[in-house]
Amino acid sequence: MEFKNKEIMEAFNIYSKLALKGYEYVDEVRLYNTDHKVRELVDGFAHEVQCTIILAGEYIYMVPIATTSPFHISNEEMKKRHLPSKAVNLDIYLMYLTIIILFGEFYDSYQSLEPIRDFLPMYKWLESVNTYIETLNEIDEEELKSLEKEYEYNWIGILEKWNALDDLRENVKSQNARTNSRLGFLSTVKKFLESQDLIIDIGNDEIELTEKSKVIIQRYYMDYEYNRGILDFIYGLERERREDKDAIHI
Repeated sequence: MEFKNKEIMEAFNIYSKLALKGYEYVDEVRLYNTDHKVRELVDGFAHEVQCTIILAGEYIYMVPIATTSPFHISNEEMKKRHLPSKAVNLDIYLMYLTIIILFGEFYDSYQSLEPIRDFLPMYKWLESVNTYIETLNEIDEEELKSLEKEYEYNWIGILEKWNALDDLRENVKSQNARTNSRLGFLSTVKKFLESQDLIIDIGNDEIELTEKSKVIIQRYYMDYEYNRGILDFIYGLERERREDKDAIHI
């Protein structure tokens, strides 16, 4: 397809705005919706830097879909901008796991496309993470080592990290990274998700998903290509836990 110089410049102008901020109001980039050539060019520019364009509500976002994208947040940047000063890569692993569990609370399984709840209390998120960690604790260490190789994920380190957090201080009213509690850790993750426009704090210690996060979850988050079967493993633990619980009741 041939493009006119004006179309190329219009597309690059839209791409530049998205590259600068990561998002823009749809009304400010109307040509993306109304001109298919401009849209194709913008999508092409984004693809070249391993990003995708997402329309969500009144916003348009450019989101990295590969760790090699120049717009991807590196581990060092993540620790510097979003985690406590003494954070290590293991904190990022744990953060990612808690995010998977959070999204799982909104969706029935990694195969469902629509959320099953409108909001989630923080304590429910904490209970769910505790439940998954308890299930991991019951797995034999040698099996966990085997699972680490299969999923390239530091399950043993995550267990030790979460178990070391003080779960006796969850009643402290002000929870943050300095509280050194499990709820304090989730509060840190919550702030990161808010900074990325993925969740909204609606008050009363309750959060809801944004349109941006819903689109990302539907299009990318639940794909094996991006999560290497980790979601299947996590939801598999949940199924086993429910089956064991039902067996006890019988």
